[in-house]
Order: sequence, then C-alpha cells, then structure tokens
Amino acid sequence: MYDTQVTLVGHVATQVDYKETVNGPSARFRFAVTPRYWDRRKDTWTDGTTSFYTVWARRTLAVNLAGSVAVGEPLVVHGRLRVREDPPDGEGNRWFSAEIDATAVGHDLNRGTAAFRRVARTDQPLMATQNSSVV
Repeated sequence: MYDTQVTLVGHVATQVDYKETVNGPSARFRFAVTPRYWDRRKDTWTDGTTSFYTVWARRTLAVNLAGSVAVGEPLVVHGRLRVREDPPDGEGNRWFSAEIDATAVGHDLNRGTAAFRRVARTDQPLMATQNSSVV
C-alpha cells in the first residue's frame, strides 16, 4: 500500500538472467534510462545522464520476459522501486543501487511493433474449467 510505484521507459542493457528457484521462476536484467531534453543554447535535443536499474521479475512474468526480451530493445517497465545501500567499501565510500520489482513489462510501441501471443494457462483447477463452459 505504501510502496513507491514507478514507470520507466528505456532500453534493455543486459541479457535476461533467468533462473528456476525453490520459490518459482525468477529473472533479472539491467535497464538503462536516458532522459532527453531540448538544449536552447545548442538548439538541439541532448541526452542527459543515463541511470541504470536492476529489474526483477517473478513467476509467470519471469518466464514470459525470458522468452520475449533481448538486449537493446525499448521497454516500458512498471513496478515497485527499492533503493538498496551496500556496506561501505575499504575507502569509506557508500554505494546505492536502485531496483525495480516489476509487475508489468512491455515493448515500447512508440519505437516499433510487436506481436502478442497469449500463453495458455495449464494450472487452472478442474472446477474452473468445467464452470467456464456453463452458460
């Protein structure tokens, strides 16, 4: 309820790392977000500083992500933002990283086209499939 929800538009920076775990499928990848702005002095569009996020996906989203996304593709990622602080290094520097627990991921259709294929669910209980045929 009090989570920070974010929507990011950017590009896949690394290959999707997919794993089967005891808690179910999990996938992660690095996501690059580069803002663009109009530079009035140069009279042209300019890229800002790129921010990198680690995107995590679980269960069905992880499976579909691993089969659908490649490095360099433009995506829209929506999920919960988590900022993590790593312990200080030997020189006393503190490091922070931003992670997204994704709830939805899709290709950015402003930059290309996509063909959607629905995944057939096989884990539905028997009663749900029997009741769906009754009209």
